[in-house]
Amino acid sequence: MIVTELETTAEKMVAKGKGILAIDESTPTIKKRFDTINVESTEENRRAYRDLLITNPNSNEYISGMILYDETIRQSTKEGVPFAKKLIADGIMPGIKVDTGAKDFALHPNEKITEGLDGLRDRLIEYKELGAKFAKWRAVITIGDNIPSSACIDANAHALARYAGLCQEIGIVPMVEPEVLMDADNTIETCYEVTEKTLSTLFATLKNQDINIAHTILKTNMVISGKKCPTQANIDEEAEKTVDCLLKNVPSELAGIVFLSGGQSAELATAHLNTMNKNNKELPWPLSFSYGRALQEPCLKAWSGNSDNIEIAQKALLHREKCNGLACKGEYDKKMEEAA
Repeated sequence: MIVTELETTAEKMVAKGKGILAIDESTPTIKKRFDTINVESTEENRRAYRDLLITNPNSNEYISGMILYDETIRQSTKEGVPFAKKLIADGIMPGIKVDTGAKDFALHPNEKITEGLDGLRDRLIEYKELGAKFAKWRAVITIGDNIPSSACIDANAHALARYAGLCQEIGIVPMVEPEVLMDADNTIETCYEVTEKTLSTLFATLKNQDINIAHTILKTNMVISGKKCPTQANIDEEAEKTVDCLLKNVPSELAGIVFLSGGQSAELATAHLNTMNKNNKELPWPLSFSYGRALQEPCLKAWSGNSDNIEIAQKALLHREKCNGLACKGEYDKKMEEAA
């Protein structure tokens, strides 16, 4: 029963032309987002904002699942319908972020280890009762002077594997997210090397802990130049290097790959995804999206905390969802941005 459940969920998550909307910002992170539009981060304001994201008409044409935060999975629409129940009714799968954040890694300056394994089995059981079909755990890998260390990559891969096992044990699909940050001044070549080491270590560790790779989703960064690098690679090169790195390091039996936007602009994140799918028609796994900011940003600005702006905000969100849904099939065109 659990095997069938995992298989069905994993397949649905990366259904053709659909992706994942990440709305799992922790309370401190959503406060940062709200600060940009001068809206106070109260529980009701957070609920109202997530309400417009979750109840957006026609989102289900392009969105297969939404990643929620602990607070959000316990909240309801303004009509009193629990968010998870509303999503399921619309054919969208509720997911849940289960890690408790990236903390300083002992004895390793400037490196992080993700926490949250203690008590995770019981939390997952509760989340499943609340409607969660999949979960997410994010590891943070930083590029810098002599980092990342092998110790950091190994420790994070081990935690990701333990989390994945607990998920699969009860029929929740694990989304494993080892994010190589794009904030430094590194070249695209360095990003490739670090991403390769991270992915090869992760899949070796998952196999070592008997995780079923076919019932797992990878959420990963693209192979791109660091934000502060004076020489920025172009979209075609970044798309080519990303796909090459994935083909060399990701087992073909994996259910699917979704990309994080990692601070890229909304349009650039879409263009990268589109180029990869347009130029690579025969890949072993679907390439889709699991964007947060790159889907939400135009919508958040349009809303600005004003209930009169809900419709215009939802249209802005649907536009980005549609563009990325088409990018999953290599059918996005930049001209679509002008029409919006």
